[in-house]
Amino acid sequence: MLTAKDTVLQMADNPHWYVPFMDFVDAFRRNAVSMVDPVPQTKFGLLLSAAIEHLCYEKRMQPPEWINDVPPGDPWFVSGIESLMAISLVESPPAFRLRNIFVLANFLDRA
Repeated sequence: MLTAKDTVLQMADNPHWYVPFMDFVDAFRRNAVSMVDPVPQTKFGLLLSAAIEHLCYEKRMQPPEWINDVPPGDPWFVSGIESLMAISLVESPPAFRLRNIFVLANFLDRA
């Protein structure tokens, strides 16, 4: 079973970090119970923490206690596209904004 900590380690070693990230999102939506171990406080750890909190609310479940201890990091506009920065400021879900991570509203959407 892929855990949050394993996912952050895979993201850090992968120029295509979004692949293990979205694999985790998909797996969490299927089975959230055993996947929410605390993550390292890195850029990717903050991103995954925000996603976990958002997904917990999506599934109407209480986020893990350790989520409350995750501090905000330096501002990160995940798309990296300057023309999307303003819309990312507006659309970022609260769990992401709390950690200074700015994404589009459909960031976690899957086909």
